[in-house]
Amino acid sequence: MFDNLLPPLNEHNLPYPDTIHPIVVHFVIAMVLFAFLCDVIGYLTRNYKLYEVSWWNMFIATIAIFIAIIFGQIEAGLAIAYDAVEPVLNLHTLIGWSLSGIIAAITGWRYVIRLSNPKKLPLPYLGLGLLLTCLVFFQIYLGDELVWVYGLHAVPVVEAAKEGIL
Repeated sequence: MFDNLLPPLNEHNLPYPDTIHPIVVHFVIAMVLFAFLCDVIGYLTRNYKLYEVSWWNMFIATIAIFIAIIFGQIEAGLAIAYDAVEPVLNLHTLIGWSLSGIIAAITGWRYVIRLSNPKKLPLPYLGLGLLLTCLVFFQIYLGDELVWVYGLHAVPVVEAAKEGIL
């Protein structure tokens, strides 16, 4: 009934030329990791200007992660998720949504710190930044596994799945 309202899917099983999620999510990854690096260097060198750089990176990353999740959900829904890939895809999705809340909460805390004393960063905040960094690296691992091991949206895998080989 509504088939004619949707754009046709291409060889990647997408309605647009290629995946968008990785482009946006790499932006988020870079900003979160750079923010933590700026915090650590700023803390060790007492260069408080780096705290401002970190704040803006986290602020923009908080907005961008929701864009990444939207495209991730669209592309995960259009992926032909055969049995072997489903556990990894589900975990990647769960952690992605969790990261959106965690990043937003950390950014909120950072805003409060910035308002109260922009030249001081508490050690628990840096500890939480380290935990966030570890979680981001695990999420990167899962995303890499989806692409490089399971081949989601790769043309040969899409073709094999459509032919029922997978």
